[in-house]
Amino acid sequence: MARSYTLKRRAERQADTRRRIVEAAVELHGTLGPARTPLSLVAERAGVQRHTLYAHFPDERSLLLACSGLVAERDPLPDAAAWLAVTDAAKRRRIGLRAIYDWYARNAELSACVLRDAEHHAPTREVQALRFEAPMRRCLEVLGAGLSPSQHGLLLVMIGFHAWRSLVRDSGLDQDSAVEAAARAVEAVG
Repeated sequence: MARSYTLKRRAERQADTRRRIVEAAVELHGTLGPARTPLSLVAERAGVQRHTLYAHFPDERSLLLACSGLVAERDPLPDAAAWLAVTDAAKRRRIGLRAIYDWYARNAELSACVLRDAEHHAPTREVQALRFEAPMRRCLEVLGAGLSPSQHGLLLVMIGFHAWRSLVRDSGLDQDSAVEAAARAVEAVG
């Protein structure tokens, strides 16, 4: 029986080490950004040697996937399917925009760093697209039903992080006012 117990404890220690590495990386990605976070700093922050980090994550992509998976597990993007039950399109848009904007508010620093780095860092761009693009396409599809092409185009802008940041952080609007401004802008376009 001692062997089974030893293997279980070893697996638990490995899982704990892996978790510490991923949490350290997520923290650093939210302050420095993925492209500016050297793996040596992740290892240091996690309290492990670099060879230990590489034993769990053989390359940067695998670490980025684990980090984005942890973030999605802790705070998933809004589920657009839930909004389909709202038959009034204008109300549905406001509910959806609010859910998206609330997610941005909870994840502002990390989102800003990841989106900045995705512009020039291929691994970040790949993982960001993998985790973010399909859910946001679904949000656009559900919230944009029945809109004209111009309205649809503006909705695409308004569901984006940068629109939220401009409305809330730069313009000083509260979440409710930002949602209303975004929704009205979309509806006003002919």
